[in-house]
Amino acid sequence: MPRLLPRQGKFFDFFNQHAQLATLAAAELKALLEDISDLESRRRNIERYEKQADQVTRQTIALLHQTFITPLDRDEIHQLITRMDDILDLMEDVAQCLFLYDLRVVPDEAKRLADICVACCAKVQQAVTKLETGGDPDSTLKICAEIERLEADADHVMRSAMAKLFREEPDAKQIIKLKDIYQLLESVTDKCDDVANIIESIVLENA
Repeated sequence: MPRLLPRQGKFFDFFNQHAQLATLAAAELKALLEDISDLESRRRNIERYEKQADQVTRQTIALLHQTFITPLDRDEIHQLITRMDDILDLMEDVAQCLFLYDLRVVPDEAKRLADICVACCAKVQQAVTKLETGGDPDSTLKICAEIERLEADADHVMRSAMAKLFREEPDAKQIIKLKDIYQLLESVTDKCDDVANIIESIVLENA
């Protein structure tokens, strides 16, 4: 039976496709927060990217079950694609919350978090691309460290945003809305950091 199963599979193609979709969704999210009046079309675009990423995730997991010899550890492949999918899920959650909460004004802190999300997703795409080649591990590890730094920046921005929100915002409903948005945006960078940790582990194991 094992002789009938594929030996490799297009796992890296799927990783790259997924990372590209995350980068596109992050750009849409940034544009949405810059101009909330374009909410409906931007939200639909992010939802479309998320659905496409779900399909890539399903294809990756299906291929994992069909492949006898994989290019990476089976658990690492599963963890990597599912953590990458979490990034898209959270960005869609942000867009949906903006729609459900009928947010009319976006604070600068949310825009700054969106900027960091864009930077994190771009770095994830770079790291995933380098993972396929297997060369220059130091460069890949440097990218992972940059993602960790960006995630720390997002933590700092969110804490400052929360402090300002609770001290200066008189409307309790607005506090609840913005608190959720800030936390979701920061969670996007957390998931990017999770992906970086998985890639870092893969690189160190194969160095």
